[in-house]
Amino acid sequence: MAEILRYDHVDITYNGFRAIKDVSFTVDEGEILGIVGESGSGKSTLIKAAMGLLGDFGMVTRGDIWYKGMDLPDLPANELRKLNGPELGMIFQSAGSSFCPIRTVGAQLWECAREHEAIEKEHFRARALDLLRKIGFENGQRILDSYPFELSGGMQQRVGIAAAMLLNPSVLLADEPTSALDVSVQKQVVEEMLLVRKTFGTAIVLVTHNIGVIGAMADRVLVMRNGETVEYGETEQVLNHPREAYTRTLMAAVPRLRK
Repeated sequence: MAEILRYDHVDITYNGFRAIKDVSFTVDEGEILGIVGESGSGKSTLIKAAMGLLGDFGMVTRGDIWYKGMDLPDLPANELRKLNGPELGMIFQSAGSSFCPIRTVGAQLWECAREHEAIEKEHFRARALDLLRKIGFENGQRILDSYPFELSGGMQQRVGIAAAMLLNPSVLLADEPTSALDVSVQKQVVEEMLLVRKTFGTAIVLVTHNIGVIGAMADRVLVMRNGETVEYGETEQVLNHPREAYTRTLMAAVPRLRK
């Protein structure tokens, strides 16, 4: 598999505080990389940096983030904006909050598509319905006609995946996509994201503190603590035969039910 995304010795700073320290990893085409660690370890900051979502006080102060030969932090804002959506998709922790509550899902997806390409409304609707069908929605038309508040939290999260995939990006960045969901709905979202990879060949960078989700989805794992890399390697190796004490501590913290 060819490499599609590479972080090269990246530092990220907020107001002079170095939140990410010398982090490097690669993502191949169609690969799922899991980034795991406790709260505050810098997981979300890492993926937000690729899309220029660090806000007014955050910036990449060292290293490079390479995507298809382009160094993302060095791109002008208007060039990065062209990549966000068609090339780099994002699923937020609470997808419902990223939708406008007083406009239908269909109207918002249509606006997103029209922002990046000239597309007739009927062509858009056919594409959206086809996408919703491919990722498991039986009644796509009802979804498009619904307002976000008419959908459950789990359904909003699944629609967030559909929204991120509408322009068929090569890389999907997922920021804690299952953390606010019931266990049964988490399973649906995990299956949906795996289906996205299988159907479209999409590479996924998955940020989570849920070791179970990592085990079910990821090909490789990056373990982080205090903005630094603790361990990085194949999922089976890292989860079942961790080399570092911190990784072993994380694994020991996973709840296990006794009969």
